Amino acid sequence: MSLILALYEPDIAQNAGTLARLCACLGLPLHIIEPAGFPVGDAGFRRAGMDYLDRAAIRRHASFAAFEDWRRSEGRRLVLATTRGALPYTGFAFADSDIILLGRESAGVPEAVHEGAEARIVIPLVAGARSINVALAGAMILGESLRQTGGDKL
Repeated sequence: MSLILALYEPDIAQNAGTLARLCACLGLPLHIIEPAGFPVGDAGFRRAGMDYLDRAAIRRHASFAAFEDWRRSEGRRLVLATTRGALPYTGFAFADSDIILLGRESAGVPEAVHEGAEARIVIPLVAGARSINVALAGAMILGESLRQTGGDKL
């Protein structure tokens, strides 16, 4: 099994494209939970993903319910990156079967999704800072999870 990065109803095509490119370069799948705030063929998505989109293993789920059905059938743990998390991502013990879920840029995830996650992690920020770009957050968390699981030895 390998780690999976999942995006919950992403708003910004460029961020999703950047994360698709990152996953392609790291050999990890990217799952997109619909509805996204942009069409797959969006110019910003293609520009950010560049020619790596052809190499990206992208799977789309029609809804969070469909994603959850798939995830449970696979026996994977859902790890939510959230500003409301209590445990810093660097202190969390990742497993190579985890799904790391990033929320919408504009609104995060609904309470039901938050409560349904088996783990909630946070990137600690200085006082007064609300959040960082979702693509940067995904890169930081994937880097740490790969370091912990040995996936950094590509």
